Amino acid sequence: MPQHEYFVYIMASSTGTLYVGVTSNLEKRVVEHQQGLIEGFTKKYGCNKLIYFEQTSDVRSALEREKQIKNWRREKKQNLLKTLNPQWKDLSLEW
Repeated sequence: MPQHEYFVYIMASSTGTLYVGVTSNLEKRVVEHQQGLIEGFTKKYGCNKLIYFEQTSDVRSALEREKQIKNWRREKKQNLLKTLNPQWKDLSLEW
């Protein structure tokens, strides 16, 4: 059976608005956000910079982790980002 990959990710706008999502195809989803192809929060607030992601092969743990991070206060999200991507560099630029 082929192993699937799931990603929990955080997108940011130029003004610091954060969006937390989950997907099975990170590169495709990031391009969709960057090109404004997904209606809703990320398009409205311009969240088009990938600043964090983590990967798992278990869809349930990905969905639980997404929910966990979404429920965090902004300060806790910023602390996570500060340790792994303190400059909020767009990680998709490395692809």
